[in-house]
Amino acid sequence: MKTFCLATTLVLVSSLLRAQGTFIYDQQSADESHYQDGGAALGQQPLGQSFSPSLNSVGFIRIYVYGGGGSGTFVVNLRSDSITGSILASSSPVTLTAAGPSNFLFSSPVTVTPGAVYYFQPEFQTGSGGWGVFVAPYNYSGGVAFVDGLSVPAKDFWFREGIVVPEPCSPALLLLGGGFLLWARRKLSRWMNALQLR
Repeated sequence: MKTFCLATTLVLVSSLLRAQGTFIYDQQSADESHYQDGGAALGQQPLGQSFSPSLNSVGFIRIYVYGGGGSGTFVVNLRSDSITGSILASSSPVTLTAAGPSNFLFSSPVTVTPGAVYYFQPEFQTGSGGWGVFVAPYNYSGGVAFVDGLSVPAKDFWFREGIVVPEPCSPALLLLGGGFLLWARRKLSRWMNALQLR
């Protein structure tokens, strides 16, 4: 019974200890091999992008943030109904010091309806000004960019969105493997003792 409890505990602990995970992309206007010139300042709010997920949750939104000249802290709001609609969730804050694609992760996956239209809105929280996002003619068919609250039908954010599938971290796997070896050794020892008694 003790062995069973030990094995169960090890399995539970290993399932709770997670590493970064694998990013599964659902919708995107482009990938890292395709950037286009064009942008919008983060001060041109309401600013964002509509999109139509095919999965039933959103775990992250990846956008290209540029500019600055210092550090800045940002969040991405996931909204329903419109670019100024209800906020379903806000990402964890991300502090940036250089331009580039950045992942904005939600603390838990946000439930969405596949095929419905949602909106994401990057917001500048703290730091020096001058930050912006890539907005260009990426020809994404599931939505459009919004700048100053107005839709820009010929343009989209550079973005990727999807879910994160957690992976067990190395210490958890080592703990689980060590527990299994201990359990197997005890079982083998009992079996050997039983053979000797015959």
